[in-house]
Amino acid sequence: MLIHPQFDPIALHLGPLAVRWYGLMYLLAFILAIVVGRLRLRLPHVAAQGWTGKDIDDLLFYGVIGVILGGRLGYILFYKADWYFAHPLDIFKVWEGGMSFHGGFLGVIIAMMLFAKLHGRTWMGVTDFIAPMVPAGLACGRLGNFINGELWGRVTSPDSPWAMLFPGAAQDDRAWLITHPAQASAWHLQDVFLRYQLLPRHPSELYEIALEGVALFFVMWFFSRKPRPLAAVSAVFLIGYGLARFIVEFAREPDDFLGLLTFGLSMGQWLSLPMIIAGVWLLVYSYRRAARTPLNASSAPSR
Repeated sequence: MLIHPQFDPIALHLGPLAVRWYGLMYLLAFILAIVVGRLRLRLPHVAAQGWTGKDIDDLLFYGVIGVILGGRLGYILFYKADWYFAHPLDIFKVWEGGMSFHGGFLGVIIAMMLFAKLHGRTWMGVTDFIAPMVPAGLACGRLGNFINGELWGRVTSPDSPWAMLFPGAAQDDRAWLITHPAQASAWHLQDVFLRYQLLPRHPSELYEIALEGVALFFVMWFFSRKPRPLAAVSAVFLIGYGLARFIVEFAREPDDFLGLLTFGLSMGQWLSLPMIIAGVWLLVYSYRRAARTPLNASSAPSR
């Protein structure tokens, strides 16, 4: 079995200030978004739509605001609404963690709507442009989770090739042994716990890096290299991320204050299902619309 390296979450100590790896991962995510965006400017069909380096800088500003505000508000509303309504001042304690991808995603959607309106572009044209820029940033965020030793996976058999011991999960491991005696016996986990005082778990953060980050990036990059109907690239992102997150959630430990919900699905899976459905509908609509109007409007500015 593998053992989580237990990285120091603080990358740099600058006197009274501490620079955390998780914050650096956010910075790296935005840098990679700029790099991917500038590479996309070299594609003839993207350049023909009038995109420039300044547009990328502006998009980054809107995107940062959308990610931070949406991610925080999404976590509050989707995961711990009762707690934050009872303790409203805790909403501002962002240093204690608590961000939701789905909330950040909604925040970015609203931010891109504002960008499109102010820059005279179609909303779907904007989201088509930024969609391939997102997966690299997602991988950075999950790497930050792994460095912090958080959001670990569900308990698994010690024979699993990727089984990993997470020291931060010690308390959860003890509780799991009490609540799952039959499964613990079948996998001989009592012996493992006696030896390590920990249980083997899926390193689900690494699974998310592989699927939501690397695999989705290549899908988006190669799909968007050629001209596609308006909204098709955005649709593929919705389907790709939704499927990746839905699959990984089977290996990821659900939030202890929520557990599994209806039909044994996690909150992450329930939030991903609408993305998949919307993506499939949008992809079909996009190609049907293109078939009816082969010269449909691009995402070029209307000004």
